[in-house]
Amino acid sequence: MSMATGSAGRHRPRAALFDLDGTLVDTNYVHTVTWWQALHQHGHDVPMARIHRAVGMGGDRILDHLLGPEHDHRRDDALRDAHHALYATWFDALPVLDGAADLLRALAARGLRVVLASSASADEVAAIRAALDADDVVAAATSAADVDATKPAPDLVVRALELAGTEPAGAVFVGDTVWDVRAAARADVTCVGLLTGGVSRAELAAAGPVTVYEGPGALLRGLDASPLAGREPAADPAATS
Repeated sequence: MSMATGSAGRHRPRAALFDLDGTLVDTNYVHTVTWWQALHQHGHDVPMARIHRAVGMGGDRILDHLLGPEHDHRRDDALRDAHHALYATWFDALPVLDGAADLLRALAARGLRVVLASSASADEVAAIRAALDADDVVAAATSAADVDATKPAPDLVVRALELAGTEPAGAVFVGDTVWDVRAAARADVTCVGLLTGGVSRAELAAAGPVTVYEGPGALLRGLDASPLAGREPAADPAATS
């Protein structure tokens, strides 16, 4: 198993940084469908499997990834607006993953600063925070307006570190996609992976998180033996499921 850089496996971290979509809320497939609808409205036939594998990238990157860098960029804003409008219809019904809010509360109770690190739009982040109903333990949150380049660039993780008031060695990033893992690695932050985004264990583990859990509930149950408690990860990622 590949090990991400950082020293949170040896020292108790000061901050827990969390991706949102697919990590705390079960929305990766909602994004997949609404991106497919937006693309279809504008004459693009992109298989949902390809879209799903791109979820986790920021809106500044996903269209180049799906349509190729040479596509006609004049309709990019319209495509992003269409996706946003379709996704916004879910704002009042965003499904929170089992154990997500309890995990945030448990970490805050242990003295960690909880920072939500997302490149979603401000209103998407607000809708997710409302669904989580855990703002009393959230120290800070990012949105698309906070960075120039989104995942897999490290900018978002670096900004989350600034908001947490800690160095890379003092934080652990929790995410569900390979884009999360790569962004954390580029920021020199230890990353814990979750399978709730729909990425296979093998693919996620190969990207380089220190360990992989089934979801936030499993991480909560294994918190005392996790990198978030300053422990070395389990040797076998399947053991943490």
